[in-house]
Amino acid sequence: MNNVVLIGRLTRDPELRYIPESQNAVATFTLAVDRPFSKEKQADFIRITVFGKQAENCERYLAKGRLTAVQGRIQTGSYKNKEGVTVYTTDVIADRVEFLEWGDRTGSGSGSGFGFDKQQINDAPGIPDGFQSLDDDDDIPF
Repeated sequence: MNNVVLIGRLTRDPELRYIPESQNAVATFTLAVDRPFSKEKQADFIRITVFGKQAENCERYLAKGRLTAVQGRIQTGSYKNKEGVTVYTTDVIADRVEFLEWGDRTGSGSGSGFGFDKQQINDAPGIPDGFQSLDDDDDIPF
């Protein structure tokens, strides 16, 4: 059985592209997921890939800092980088994405269906230090 459920906050806005042969939508984003039993505040940064209409909805409604739940499967892979070194990857291929904070990225207001403003989301627990600003992409190390 290969099944994973994650709840975390997006580290940046989702990136949407289309597969040329099929025109199938693919969205990728990274979730910062807290390590609950860590003495120091730590998080794992997990790459998520989602396909089809759900990918288009992720690109439209999700934004950096939004609390999101993902259900899917773990997939590993590898590729050779420019230097010829094999790089191993681990991703979650999402079957289901739940928007726990809701809103249209292009709309006005808080961007959350729960009446939070940006400052409340920035101050919410669960975002590791250096990832709390919804306004500044320069604080992300990748």
